[in-house]
Amino acid sequence: MKKLFWLGSSKKDLKAMPNDVQDTFGYALHQAQAGQKHERSKPLKGFGSAGVLEVVEGADSGTFRAVYTVKFADAVYVLHCFQKKSTHGIATPRPDTETINTRLMAAEAHAKRGEK
Repeated sequence: MKKLFWLGSSKKDLKAMPNDVQDTFGYALHQAQAGQKHERSKPLKGFGSAGVLEVVEGADSGTFRAVYTVKFADAVYVLHCFQKKSTHGIATPRPDTETINTRLMAAEAHAKRGEK
């Protein structure tokens, strides 16, 4: 099993979501740790490869997303958990994309420190 690291407020944000959403995201992250892919996981557009994934789950109170990366051999990094509030299609809102980018850079730095 790979280690799981939560970046920024991602764990707190996940805990604030409906229980069914937490269960889906938790299982998806567990599968990622085991080297598997959850049926609802898909590459996040705009991040180049399948190394950054998102899980989307709907609930009565809206649509929720969890974004994580499996780019590193020994760890899964949870980059961002949020409720999608964009009114312009399915695109990830810019502030959320910026958060994901910032945390992805932090994950890369953390992974490099761990390799040395």
